[in-house]
Amino acid sequence: MEALKRVDAGLVVPEVCRELGISSATFYKWRAKGGGMDTSMMARMKELESENACLKKMYIEEKLKAEILIKVITKKMACAIFSMSKTCYRYEAKENAKNEQIANWLI
Repeated sequence: MEALKRVDAGLVVPEVCRELGISSATFYKWRAKGGGMDTSMMARMKELESENACLKKMYIEEKLKAEILIKVITKKMACAIFSMSKTCYRYEAKENAKNEQIANWLI
């Protein structure tokens, strides 16, 4: 950020880049990222970005835990409440042609 201060003070970009041993592209990248911010604001922005990354990670971990608990607890609780086996909970009835004929005949 020293480079930005020097250019704002009136020095030429190529000269500042040569003194600091950076490319012009690096300088303009820094300017685009932190244009108009002083060093304290840049430090605060980096601190907030770091905190944001930690919060995102925590959120993803907690969401994953909640999804796992919902899958596990829901099935077990339903089976326990209605006193049925897990096999019955997962069973899906399959219709066949004979049952359909009987249903049509009854209608």
